[in-house]
Parts: sequence; C-alpha cells; structure tokens
Amino acid sequence: MTEPTLHPEEFRQIFAKLQESLGRVIIGQTGVVERLLIAFFAGGHVLLEGVPGLGKTLLAKSFARALGLSFKRIQCTPDLMPADILGTQMIMERDGRKQFEFAKGPIFTHILLADEINRATPKTQSALLEAMEEHQVTMAGTTFRLDEPFFVMATQNPIEMEGTFPLPEAQMDRFLFKVFVDYPSSEELSQIIRQTTAAEAASVTPVLPDESAQAWILRARRLVRDVLVATPVEAYVVQLVTATRPGQDGEAVTRWLRYGASPRGAQAVLMGAKATALIRGRVNVSFEDVDHVLLTALNHRVVLSFEAEAEKRTTSDILTELLAPLRKAAHGVPPKTEGAASVRR
Repeated sequence: MTEPTLHPEEFRQIFAKLQESLGRVIIGQTGVVERLLIAFFAGGHVLLEGVPGLGKTLLAKSFARALGLSFKRIQCTPDLMPADILGTQMIMERDGRKQFEFAKGPIFTHILLADEINRATPKTQSALLEAMEEHQVTMAGTTFRLDEPFFVMATQNPIEMEGTFPLPEAQMDRFLFKVFVDYPSSEELSQIIRQTTAAEAASVTPVLPDESAQAWILRARRLVRDVLVATPVEAYVVQLVTATRPGQDGEAVTRWLRYGASPRGAQAVLMGAKATALIRGRVNVSFEDVDHVLLTALNHRVVLSFEAEAEKRTTSDILTELLAPLRKAAHGVPPKTEGAASVRR
C-alpha cells in the first residue's frame, strides 16, 4: 500500500508551527531555528558554533521535543572513547552459556547532541563519520542500522581553544550547515531573563500530526527531494560552487582561498534551497532560495589562505565578495543576506 503524498501546504503549516513552538523557548534566534529545521528536513546534520550560555543545548532538547523524537546528549571530553558513543560488546549469560551481546550506545537515537565536539580526540570524532554518512554503525563485523530519522547536532566553542582538537575538513564536510549562534539583543536578553526566572518556565509541546512522527518526517523529507529545480537554477548553483575553487578565473579566489567547496557543498546548497522553497509556499527552487542558504552551506567547506588568516578575514566576507558578480548577474542587484547573524563567518 502506497503512503499518501504529503501536501506542500501541510508541510509549510507544520514548519511554521514548529518555528512558533520553538520560539516560545528559544528567544531571538529565529534565523538559527529556521536553518536548523531546514537542515533537518533536507536530511543533513548541523554544526552550531557559539560561546557558552547562548542556549544551544536547550535548543537541541526543545527541538527533539517539538518533533516528538528521542534525544540523547554526549558531552565530549578528551577521555571520551568511540565505544562511549557507539556501544560495546558485553559478555552475557544465556541458558547457562556465555556469549557476546552488543550494548547500544547513545548514538542509537533520533536526535543526537554532540556537545563541544572539538574537545573529543580525532579517533572519537571519526567514530561519528560512518553514522553521520551511512546512518549505520559497524561493531565486530556486524552492522547495525540507526533508527530514522537520524540527526546530529554538534556544538563547539570558538573562544576556548586550549585542549581542543579542531574538526578535520572531512568531518566538517559531513555537516549540511554550519550555523553561528550570536548574542541576543538587549530587548531579547530582557525577555530571556524575565522568562527563565519566572515561577513557571515556558515549555515546548510536540506539534506534528497524530500519525507517527517518524513516518510524517520521512514523508516530509521525500517531499523536499521532489521540489523542482529549473536548469538555470541548477546552473547557478554549479557556478557559485565552482567559483570558490582556486585556479578559476580571477586572482581573488587564489589569494583568499586554499581549497574550495566540494560537490557535497553543491548538494547542500540545493537541498537547503529545496526546503526553503517549500516553507515559502512554492514547489520550485528560485535564485533567492539558493542565496538564503548559500553561506550557511559553504562557509565551513572552504579553507582560507594564510593571507586571509593573517588579515583576519572571515569566510562569509570572502565568499560574499567572491560570489557577488555571479549573484548580481542572476538578480540584477546583489541580494541582501537573510539571517546575517547566523552566517557571519
């Protein structure tokens, strides 16, 4: 029996309800919440970067609750071992005989928060690679599938770098988006302290339809993939990603970047643009949808040159400068970047 197709208007309405529900608890981070939801329905993972105390852990917990999904948190430290994430083989006695049984680790959940992932050693970081890419875990020659949907939210602190292990490019590339969580404004801070110190704190309630949350989400993800992409829009994405590669026309690329975005970067831009089109009430991707997610999808996929690092240039500034001619040609005028606080680097 074929499952009923999800209507785009139902998706848009549920998306708006999720934003509203999370907005009652997460004050002032509308751009972050939107990009988190876009990445989730596009089937990717998200890396959140921000100083401590901005509500990243609360966001992850509230996100799972709003979706009605299971949630687990891993506090990454230098002594964390891969088995602490994936699970381990244990000797169990069954019918008088001892045998090995696999005890599943915290990665077997729907929403996984890897808190301060850059504090884990490279060996432990790499334990997440197969799970994030293949949605499975292999232990002692046996492969265990993870429950769908599976979504990793990782956080890192940009200011306290002592004792950390920066994520290698291969690991960074596994994240669909890298989102920067900024400080709240004075008005938002007033609302935060007023709400969090009251007698009764705000809470998030599940907002998905009565059917199984997992089934609805998988239907929503299929709908995102069905969004139409015209040939000119596809060519626009290819041009943008190709323009980040050193050795292309123009000295600026070679001057500021050592490595450009991979094909996975183009996939991330297009999948994010498809989800953006749906939440804006359309079933086809526009140039504006591409621009909306462009920096969030690419800012962690390019490597700055030594000159750029010496001059303290940010990735977002350089990408904006390098891609401006292409965006101007597509739009006539350079578009304004939405959610600037979440894509500033």
